[in-house]
Amino acid sequence: MRKVLFIMLALYAILTVGLQGAVNVVHPFPFFLFPLTTLLGFIIALLHALTRLNHSRMLTLLLTAFVVSLAFESVGVLTGLVYGPYHYTEKLGYRFLGLVPLIIPIAWFMMMYPSFIIADWIIPKTMKIRSVWVAAAGAAAMTAWDVVMDPVMVKVGHWVWDVNGPYFGIPLQNFFGWWLTTFVTFLVFIWLGKPLLADRSDAKFDRMAVVLFSVTALGSILSALTGGLGGAALAGIFAVAPWALFGWLRMSEREPA
Repeated sequence: MRKVLFIMLALYAILTVGLQGAVNVVHPFPFFLFPLTTLLGFIIALLHALTRLNHSRMLTLLLTAFVVSLAFESVGVLTGLVYGPYHYTEKLGYRFLGLVPLIIPIAWFMMMYPSFIIADWIIPKTMKIRSVWVAAAGAAAMTAWDVVMDPVMVKVGHWVWDVNGPYFGIPLQNFFGWWLTTFVTFLVFIWLGKPLLADRSDAKFDRMAVVLFSVTALGSILSALTGGLGGAALAGIFAVAPWALFGWLRMSEREPA
């Protein structure tokens, strides 16, 4: 399983960086490759979680992430109350109830899972109400990715904001909505009796989650750079890098000699 994951992760890195770097350069661009790449990232997260958490916990996190993100997104599109007023275009495929593409909750899990792993490593075991802190930190790590991803996806027409927000047309409410969606997902997961990570004996394996998180963010950063969104790329670097770096260093500290 680990060798398969390593190969898949390498392929995902090549595809993600290559596609995101070329999206604003190659015309016409095969946009259908984006959902396929997201699906590959999702499978990597799923297989890693299957090995790291066991079947029951993996399925619980998957179903929680899917249900919560789809519910929040559907309410968001209908009312504008969660993220601000926006709507999806047809570019991402079939939309649940005509509102949210089904690839969206898949993408939520793809990045929620490594965000959870990173946060659980970073937050000290001695913290009081540690589960809440892990949920909050994991939600912040997840939101950091959206700092660069959202402007890119808007530019290529995957969704449209119905207001002109202060951050590349995006309302600041969107980022709170991202944090809240992820925070609720993690809290529900923990509330359902699925504890945080206890085993710290395989830091090398957990670093694959950091790589998944980092590669996905790097793809968005490169796409922002090639698409004339240098400000979003810079903001994304400063938002994402601390989570990836601190997570990697914490895992390196604990890795057995």
